Amino acid sequence: MALNLSQMREALRSGSTTSRTLVQNAIDEFEKDKTAAIPLNAFLELYDDILDSADAADAEIAAAREKGEAALAELFEKKPLVGVPFAVKDNISVKGKKLTCASKILMGYRAPYNATVINRLVAAGAIPLGRCNQDEFAMGSSTEYSAYGPTRNPVNREYVSGGSSGGSAAAVAAGQAPFALGTETGGSVRLPASYCGIYGLKPTYGVLSRWGVVAFGSSLDQVGVLANSPADIALALSVMAGEDFYDDTSADLPCAAELRAETTAGSFAAMSDADLAKLKIAIPRQFLESKGMDPGVAAVFEDTQNWFKSKGATVDIVDVPILDTSIACYYVIALSEAASNLSRFDGIRYGNRQDPGTGYDDLYIKTRSEGFGPEVKRRIVIGNYVLSEQFSGDCYKKAMSVRARMQREIAELYKTYDLIISPVCPTAAFKLGQKVDDPMAMYLSDMFTIFVNLSRTCSISVPAGFLPPDADGTKLPVGVQFAGPMFGEGRILKVAAAWEKDHKGEN
Repeated sequence: MALNLSQMREALRSGSTTSRTLVQNAIDEFEKDKTAAIPLNAFLELYDDILDSADAADAEIAAAREKGEAALAELFEKKPLVGVPFAVKDNISVKGKKLTCASKILMGYRAPYNATVINRLVAAGAIPLGRCNQDEFAMGSSTEYSAYGPTRNPVNREYVSGGSSGGSAAAVAAGQAPFALGTETGGSVRLPASYCGIYGLKPTYGVLSRWGVVAFGSSLDQVGVLANSPADIALALSVMAGEDFYDDTSADLPCAAELRAETTAGSFAAMSDADLAKLKIAIPRQFLESKGMDPGVAAVFEDTQNWFKSKGATVDIVDVPILDTSIACYYVIALSEAASNLSRFDGIRYGNRQDPGTGYDDLYIKTRSEGFGPEVKRRIVIGNYVLSEQFSGDCYKKAMSVRARMQREIAELYKTYDLIISPVCPTAAFKLGQKVDDPMAMYLSDMFTIFVNLSRTCSISVPAGFLPPDADGTKLPVGVQFAGPMFGEGRILKVAAAWEKDHKGEN
């Protein structure tokens, strides 16, 4: 069984393991997977200097140990993740390393600087292992829209891992990394976490800096964390969170210092039964009445409701009519912003140039036609149409108005309720190729997650159960999300930890 971050830190501190051992294990798993009959394809590559970084971490720990327990304690307080490896989604900059967003148009590009989240993890002693597969430019729900081929689900490799952070989720679920960074625009951390049976946090917008993250929808994008436990997420989050000079939308997380202190001391506590009994929980009627929910997912969600009720929590079904607009509102905003953000990839400013020698227009067309995959092209075309002179941006403005109303109504709901809970997705993971040619079916995968992104609040996907075994005996994981108000990460992580405590060994 893989070590969690607390156990890993203790093993490094006591000397019962080394950073080199942890990194070498990851290398061995990566090499073994490359030669497997059906490769998982979670990592696109491991960085070439990771053993050097591990040796440097081991030397730092050894030097502190020689000075005595006080020096060792000081090191692990200053660098709470010293020697710990982690995985990086392929749209987050790591200086000097390839950054392609799983797209042909960026093949060979290397990041000129670290993203802020990388800088903060490295300052805490963590070691970036390598870059993980994703849907091209984070546009997808299955990690099938990748120039490198799909990432498969570790539970059953005939199924998708979810997207767009499918490589990050699969790497954690398969034990190839203790935690991983993903990104979310409409559910791209929580969805693969649900499909792969792990935990995935989408923080409040601004809690994690977007500096150095390739933009999809700037008003929606957020870095997230995938791991095997809420405590692991809490530690990584506490290290990365906070205001950043380079990101004007960044904000401090009020509970960051508390989370860091608790996790580094090994005292991160699940919410007590007494506090669980005080919770007021809302379930939007619109989600319960949505079409296409798998009966197995509905059964798992009912079990989740019953768990909360057994703890004495109040669980109410509430009407939130504005949620009926979520899909339309989200895709108007996200695709409009994507079209604008991706205009820079033209073969002149960024991107592999394909120049037929017949003028700028032909260069632009050939570069983008050959560089972008079909889903990215689809979203650019729709986004440009929405922003076209015919509409004069009216459709985008209307969507932003609807979004502002949704933010107000969700904020008002949180004045009465502590949490909103729902399934992460109407279905569990589906087979590779099953929906790849059906964009509407893919888009509807996000129908329960999108409101969190539009309202800029926080949510965590927890592994809640399984579908009944299919014909080949596979039990596919099902995730449920615990959503909270802006800057409510501390509460939802502690509720998730209470859930984990009562369901250890089941998921």
